[in-house]
Amino acid sequence: MKSPSVLLPKDWVPPKKQTDLLKLAKSILLEPSGLTEHKLLQTFGIMFTHRLDDADLFFQHTRSESWSLEEGIVKSGSFNIDQGVGVRAIYGDKTAFSYSDEINLSALTKAAKATRVIGPQGGKQAFKTPTFTPKANVLYSDLNPLDSLKATEKIALLEGIERRAKSRDPRIIQVMASLAGEFDVILVLRADGLMAADVRPLVRVSIHVIAEQNGRRESGSAGGGARHDYKYFNPEIINQWVDEAVDGALLNLESRPAPAGPMTVVMGPGWPGVLLHEAVGHGLEGDFNRKGSSAFSGCIGQRVAAKGVTVVDDGTLSGRRGSLNIDDEGTPTQCTTLIEDGILKSYIQDSLNARLMKMPLTGNGRRESFASLPLPRMTNTYMLAGKEDPREIVASIKRGLYAVNFGGGQVDITSGKFVFSASEAYWVENGKILYPVKGATIIGNGPESLKQVSMIGNDLKLDSGVGVCGKEGQSVPVGVGQPTLRIDGMTVGGTA
Repeated sequence: MKSPSVLLPKDWVPPKKQTDLLKLAKSILLEPSGLTEHKLLQTFGIMFTHRLDDADLFFQHTRSESWSLEEGIVKSGSFNIDQGVGVRAIYGDKTAFSYSDEINLSALTKAAKATRVIGPQGGKQAFKTPTFTPKANVLYSDLNPLDSLKATEKIALLEGIERRAKSRDPRIIQVMASLAGEFDVILVLRADGLMAADVRPLVRVSIHVIAEQNGRRESGSAGGGARHDYKYFNPEIINQWVDEAVDGALLNLESRPAPAGPMTVVMGPGWPGVLLHEAVGHGLEGDFNRKGSSAFSGCIGQRVAAKGVTVVDDGTLSGRRGSLNIDDEGTPTQCTTLIEDGILKSYIQDSLNARLMKMPLTGNGRRESFASLPLPRMTNTYMLAGKEDPREIVASIKRGLYAVNFGGGQVDITSGKFVFSASEAYWVENGKILYPVKGATIIGNGPESLKQVSMIGNDLKLDSGVGVCGKEGQSVPVGVGQPTLRIDGMTVGGTA
């Protein structure tokens, strides 16, 4: 299986070794409070006076900032430093969790005493001396994005976005742009002796424009990001996103009401993979399947999609927004084949659900912060390319919708039913694109839609780096992708 190519900046800096990341994480998270490995072992000693199946400590230090431009002025900016430690104890399928925004021995001791009560008294020392095993990935630099540009340069970047957007067309009446960066340092220590660290940079630019013509207003959006510093945003990539946002707004000015009813739908490559993420990906997460609440529960080895459909979750793509060297339990990320040629092969797992389901770890234990419990979550989830020419796929539509881009959507994990809005779509008849449409919603059932895939393009594309996934109140950065797809018998809700 071949992963999609990933475009990295020309000045991309090769990452340091994992051992260097551990040293850096210790200097930021442990040494200021005088914490040593011996003192961390004392914490586990307190916890394992009760009978536990597992336990871990998760340390985190995060520096983040955001800058926003509106009406030609950078009106708001924020800077935040957040750090703390989360302490988790597990007994059977029960979990106790405590966290503190202070990193010191006293806070760890209190948290250990609070969480150990999940298990009965009379435990044995099942924990091990911390041992670092450098098997993790090294997928991005340990650069601090916040220091990569001066404040004046960050403001100039946003002002340049507005100038280009308004210079493109006089119908562009408003431009909103934002710049965000994050420098995240984590360290994980598990009861089985594993100690691992990660240093995670993350940057993002978002662009939103409004166009007006004859009293009608429409909008367009674009943007992207990566695990890099702000120098990722070179003029070429910024101009590309500005043009996408402007073109989208101007196109919508010409759009007509979308027809409704059952029809063939062709989805474009890249960001439309968000439908795959929501309608299928969440249903393949281990916790939903262990509890039997997913439409895919108990379906390993069964056909759940049309032949040719292969879906993977890959946390090992260099520099991608959804990639991680290790997950938030210290497990190296990997490329997991979820569906292969239509057959369900695996679920997405964290340590708790993998143990209870007697399935292998996949490196998908993720949490929003030290104050959150890890859950099985996606990283970069995408469908592999097929052999069809995308132009031939569009030309095959007799009467139907060509959805190039998507907005928001909702999915019911239990039933698999979903509703998604198309932010850029076209009406097609006899293989010809006739006009853009507005107000189209794609309605369907995730498992059933996979079985209705009839053509798969050879143009696999990943999104530009904007994905955010929500689950149980937690948000984490993710990536999505797919080639051009033809799906037969979809229901489109329209305004015509």
